[in-house]
Amino acid sequence: MHMTTNTTTVPNTTAAPRLNFAKAAPKVFRALVGFDAAARAGLDPALVELIQIRASHLNHCAYCLHMHTNDARKAGESEDRLHMVAVWREARHFFTAKEQAALALTEAVTLVADGGVPDAVYAEAAAEFEEEELAQVLALILTINTWNRVALATKKVAGTDERA
Repeated sequence: MHMTTNTTTVPNTTAAPRLNFAKAAPKVFRALVGFDAAARAGLDPALVELIQIRASHLNHCAYCLHMHTNDARKAGESEDRLHMVAVWREARHFFTAKEQAALALTEAVTLVADGGVPDAVYAEAAAEFEEEELAQVLALILTINTWNRVALATKKVAGTDERA
């Protein structure tokens, strides 16, 4: 029996954050908070959290994943659905057609460098959302991807939600 060793480097999760982004770039931080608030305005809170959770999975952002799964629980989201977000394609019956379209769009936009946003994915989202709501969903996907990158670049630590 041959055994292999996992040589993947695991990030040091005990290291202190690198930078307090909000303090170091307060105007940028406030603009991002405003963009985030504008993006989510009028969207179903459950849909907002599903989008943020899925993007955070794809970006490997433990800080945001922890924050948004907790937010989803507080908003009444079921544990079953939270557990199924990462594998939603194999568990479609847990999600509405609209949620599935949003999750597919979230994946395509988050992983845009892997092949763009396929026409079929966009068409599915456009069929489920009115144009204005689709724009809001797209904006939300952009904001969570930005938040994920801020958290990862500054080494935010999961479980240390600093929102006041």
